[in-house]
Amino acid sequence: MKRVYKTVAVQAAEGGGFEVRLDGRSLRSPGKNDLTLPTQNLAAAIAAEWDAQADEVKPDAMPMMQLASTAVDLVAKSREAFVDGVAAYGGTDLLCYRADHPRELAERQAAQWQPLLDWATLQYDAALSVCVGLMPRPQPADATRALRRAVEGYDDWMLTALQSATAACGSLVVALALIERKLDAAEAFEVSQLDETFQIEKWGEDGEATKRRAALRDDIHAARRFADLLRAA
Repeated sequence: MKRVYKTVAVQAAEGGGFEVRLDGRSLRSPGKNDLTLPTQNLAAAIAAEWDAQADEVKPDAMPMMQLASTAVDLVAKSREAFVDGVAAYGGTDLLCYRADHPRELAERQAAQWQPLLDWATLQYDAALSVCVGLMPRPQPADATRALRRAVEGYDDWMLTALQSATAACGSLVVALALIERKLDAAEAFEVSQLDETFQIEKWGEDGEATKRRAALRDDIHAARRFADLLRAA
């Protein structure tokens, strides 16, 4: 759509929180819901995205706005479905499926993935089982319940960040480590793309794979930034 507004500002909202105003009018979500933001820093980041738009407003260039809209338009209205979807990754977590060959790949997986599984055991009492191969194996019920409790512990805003990170990483454990600052965004991308990176080193990368990986990297960075802005005073 065309940019028709001239000014962008952040203002405290009635009842708490902050809102973004375009030409003095309160910004609403694409679903026409009130977009009352929980922290001033998140509001400022979204305001900066709107202010940076040129003649054409490009939603894809506003990741903080997209995540905030998801929180109010989708997660808030279907929270249980989002919890179910995110928690389900714990039953088939990427980090639990190892290669037995080539040896170099197996060693990388053990070195980069096992410390994160150990962290999940200590952090959430969620001891996931590791297997060789790609066939799904049932995980201990206690472990998957523990991971679900961790997911349920997030409010709608942080759950939005976690859901986006989990989908991009293909791993609930990596996403939790990202949101809880055990990993930074670059590290989360590296460990979640370990297998793909290994294959690229051996055989090269085509253009479509490059674009896909770039999009995943952007999603991981956006999820981490969104979570950090939610924590900021």
